Amino acid sequence: MNFGFTDEQLALGATVRDVLRAHCPPAALRSERRPAWEQLAELGFFGLMLPPEADGLGLGLADVLPALEETGRACLPGPFADTAVVAGPLLAGFPGLASGEVRVAVLPPGQAYVADADLADLLVLAGPQGLRLVRGKSARLVRRDGVDPGRPLFEVDVEESEALDGSAEHLLARGAVATAAQLVGVARQLLDVSVRHARVRTQFGAAIGSFQAVKHQLADVAVAVEFAAPLVWRAALALDKGGGVPSSGRDASAAKAAAGDAATLAARVALQVHGAIGYTEELDLRFWLARAWSLSAAYGTTAFHRERLRTAITGGEHPRRYP
Repeated sequence: MNFGFTDEQLALGATVRDVLRAHCPPAALRSERRPAWEQLAELGFFGLMLPPEADGLGLGLADVLPALEETGRACLPGPFADTAVVAGPLLAGFPGLASGEVRVAVLPPGQAYVADADLADLLVLAGPQGLRLVRGKSARLVRRDGVDPGRPLFEVDVEESEALDGSAEHLLARGAVATAAQLVGVARQLLDVSVRHARVRTQFGAAIGSFQAVKHQLADVAVAVEFAAPLVWRAALALDKGGGVPSSGRDASAAKAAAGDAATLAARVALQVHGAIGYTEELDLRFWLARAWSLSAAYGTTAFHRERLRTAITGGEHPRRYP
């Protein structure tokens, strides 16, 4: 498959990168829950995938992939992806979405906790009865421990909700691809930081980046990222073509599994390259490590999506082994 981003798509990613560099530095991750939210709203980020009649731009998921990668690279906290990409298109007629005044959090199918539920004005819950819409003020939230302090998890108890048109399966696929794009950005940032550290950290009188063992591990991360990214692009294109593409769920699972593997490998290698300092509170690296681990479990774990991929390829039958 030949794939290349347009100048407009790349320009959107570059603009989001500039905004996040200015308004979501690592220092903001220590004290803010929604850094750069207002600036992204002014940019029109939350209306990117809304139709024009809802004050949006009507873009597809493939159009916003460069921007989503940049949010992962910046470790941007808050329910920005749920609001702009995952649930936003289901709530296109709701006032305040395009301007970023209304925030949305999502409970994906098969998962127990909602990330950033305390920041959300609306909750979209996927359950046995399909998709339900809940007003944030009417929900009772109980915070649960999670690996990522910048992406807190909440158990949600509701008494009142309303049915929401839409497919839970499509919601899961769109969320998986959006999360995979963020994971690619996280992995790229971890690789860049690890390479820079390997060039300046010395052992036995030489930079550790000159050691073959370190080179091979960093190369493995680079290969994993470059293999994962095209799978994310393909999955976004399949979803943009709509329900007429039967492979969209399979492609979404392939993208999420590959991106999750790439990000967790990047996190492991980053820790090995940095050594014990990688665990410390003072080093900003911990934010990206936690984000890689938490997003790898969001919208389905790697094991979950590998099983879905196997089922899609084999039709549910376990492949036979031949001598």
